[in-house]
Amino acid sequence: MAKTNYSFEKRQKEIAKKKKKEEKRLKKLGKDTEEGQTDEDTSIDSTE
Repeated sequence: MAKTNYSFEKRQKEIAKKKKKEEKRLKKLGKDTEEGQTDEDTSIDSTE
């Protein structure tokens, strides 16, 4: 029977965590950008 390679499994978990965290960061960044554009548009309309 083959010995389990725990270091490989650990590394795969770390990679998955980093990927998920990065996707979450990008999603949050995109959401903030969209809200910023919306706020700018409404402030322009209110000054007219």
